[in-house]
Amino acid sequence: MKDFIRFIKFLFFSLSAGIVQFSSFALFNEIFHFEYYLAYLLSLVLSIIWNFTFNRKFTFKSSENIYKSMTLVFLFYLVFTPLSTILGSYLSKKINEYIVTIINMILNFILEFLYQRYVVFRKTLDTNNKGVVK
Repeated sequence: MKDFIRFIKFLFFSLSAGIVQFSSFALFNEIFHFEYYLAYLLSLVLSIIWNFTFNRKFTFKSSENIYKSMTLVFLFYLVFTPLSTILGSYLSKKINEYIVTIINMILNFILEFLYQRYVVFRKTLDTNNKGVVK
């Protein structure tokens, strides 16, 4: 049950990060007319920072060293970002770029939850002041 609640929290914070990503993507795409890859990359970085900050503190309740955990998240995105950017750039020439962005966001949500839960925070779940029961 605890992991189900954790997943629901992750879902809601990810939805808020999705709003950050989608709205910033729209801004970069529609107002600034950036190429897909640049609009996607900038909006992804904003979303990552937002999502990591809230999920570390409230979902995983981790006291893990922020630099260590962010480095692990960086390693995830070192693989995910080039693959999703290349695939997104390719697909955006065939289908609507907003549909491509949504597909990337769904893939990111699923993979990031699993990675953060079982790699980044696996040993430090519920160890910060929000997670420790007194």
